[in-house]
Amino acid sequence: MKKATAFWDASALVPLCVHGFATPAAVTRLKELSPVVWWGSIVEIQSAICRLKRENVITDAGKNAAVARLETLSRSWREITPGDKLRELALDLLGNYPLRAADALQLAASLTWCDERPTRRDFVCADKRLSGVARSIGFAVVDLS
Repeated sequence: MKKATAFWDASALVPLCVHGFATPAAVTRLKELSPVVWWGSIVEIQSAICRLKRENVITDAGKNAAVARLETLSRSWREITPGDKLRELALDLLGNYPLRAADALQLAASLTWCDERPTRRDFVCADKRLSGVARSIGFAVVDLS
């Protein structure tokens, strides 16, 4: 049977890359829901990993292992690439919701993925603000706690 797909925000993928950060629910969801991500997610995730290293939350070995897991994970996901329509959606979202630029791009990518029909579409996210906006526009937000 084909695995279901869901849009995964970078905030939900970072813990899956960093040893000891993933919840059992997140690991289970990854087994159930094949990730669709924004083209820039790999940069956001790598940024978070590097920040954790700079803040001494993880060691050099932990950083290297997290980057290796990211590379493995990225080979299995589907990416929504940038384009004019996606940029227009992100700009509209910024005008209507309290989002940061990267979050607007993530949400615009998720809307691109579902042809702007988010009803009954899963949106996996660990960011409360982005989850709230995703829920308000019709996505089924997946809880990872």
